[in-house]
Amino acid sequence: MKASSPGRMLAKRLALDIVLCGLALVVFALFHHVLPRSQEPLGIVITNPYSTTDSGSSAVPDERYLLAYSGADGTVSDTGGTLKAARGRMGGGTSEKGGSALTGEEQQVEAEASTPLAEKFADKYSEEVVVTGNSYTSPDISVEVTEHTTENGRVTYYLADIYVRDITCFQSALAGGSYGSGFRDEITDMAQSSSAILAVNGDYYGNTREGVVIRNGIIYRANATDCDVCVLYYDGTMRVMPGSAFSVEEAIEDGAWQAWTFGPALLDADGGALTQFSSSNRIISSNPRTAIGYWEPGHYCMVVVDGRGESAGITLPDLSQLFAELGCKAAYNLDGGNSSVMVWQNEIINQPSGGGRASSDALLITEAGQ
Repeated sequence: MKASSPGRMLAKRLALDIVLCGLALVVFALFHHVLPRSQEPLGIVITNPYSTTDSGSSAVPDERYLLAYSGADGTVSDTGGTLKAARGRMGGGTSEKGGSALTGEEQQVEAEASTPLAEKFADKYSEEVVVTGNSYTSPDISVEVTEHTTENGRVTYYLADIYVRDITCFQSALAGGSYGSGFRDEITDMAQSSSAILAVNGDYYGNTREGVVIRNGIIYRANATDCDVCVLYYDGTMRVMPGSAFSVEEAIEDGAWQAWTFGPALLDADGGALTQFSSSNRIISSNPRTAIGYWEPGHYCMVVVDGRGESAGITLPDLSQLFAELGCKAAYNLDGGNSSVMVWQNEIINQPSGGGRASSDALLITEAGQ
C-alpha cells in the first residue's frame, strides 16, 4: 500500500479544518441566534404621568424586570445600580421631543404635546365598539386600514391610520413573553395573545445586543449603537434620534413608553424626505418594509410594503418620500424583508415575502388594559 503523499495529507487536514470550522459556526449560531436565552434586563420602569387609572400604566410589568422603578412622585429608585451602568454605556442628547432630530438641533415642543390625548380627536372615536372590514372604533381607538398601489403599479403597501385616546393602547409584545435572544413567535400569535386589533413586526431586538429596548414603559436595554433610535413617549409625542443622542436619564424624565433600535430615520427634522442614508446599498435598495409614522400626539400610522413578488418592494428614498407625502412629522424604518407582516383582526392581510417569518417582538394596537 502506497503512503499518502504530503499533498493529499494537507488536503485532508484542510478538509477536516473546514468541517470543524463549519461545526463551530453552527454551534455559535445556535447559541447566539437560535436557542432562546434570557438576558439580564435593566428593569427600569417609567411611570405614566398621564394615566387615567389609579394604578398608573395600563400595561402590567412583569415582576422579574422590576430591578428599579419610578415612585409615585416620579423619582427613580435604582436598587441595583442599573441606571448608573446604563449611563456609562449611552450618550446624552439635548434635543427636545417632537419630530425627527437627525440634525441635532433643539426642537421646540409644541403646545399640543402637553395636551391630554383624551381631549384630542373626539370625533374619531365612538361610544361603542364599531368594527367593519377595514376599520375599528371604540372610546379609545380609531384604526382604518387601506391597501394602496403606486402609480406604476409595481408596489403594493398597506397603511393603517391610527388614533389613540390612551397611549397605552399603543403596545409592544415580546415573543413568548420573555426578554432575551432566540425567542421568536409569529406576529399572529403575539397579536392574538394580546387581543390586538392591529399588529406589525417590530425591530427584531433579539437579533442583537446593541441599542435601546423600551417596551410598555420598561427599559430593558440601553447599550451603545450606531443606529437611529425611535422613542414614543407617554404624552404621545414620537422622536427619532441618533443612537449617540439617547440618554437614559432623559428617557425617564421625559416619560418614554416605547423605544426601538433599527432605522434609519425616514424624515429630516422638518418632516422632509431624505435622499441619503448611512445604511448599506443592500438595505437601501427595494425590499419589503415595515415602518411607523407620526403626525402629532395621538395620531400615528403603520405601513407595510410587500416585496420580492408581484410587488417589487420599495427603496428607502421612496419610502421616505411616501411618509413625506403623507405629511408625517417623523417616520422610522423597522425590520423588513421576510419579517414584514401586518395582522388585522387576527389575519395577515399583506403578502409576506417567503411566507413571512417569526420575530422577537411586535407593535400592537389594543384596548388599554388588555
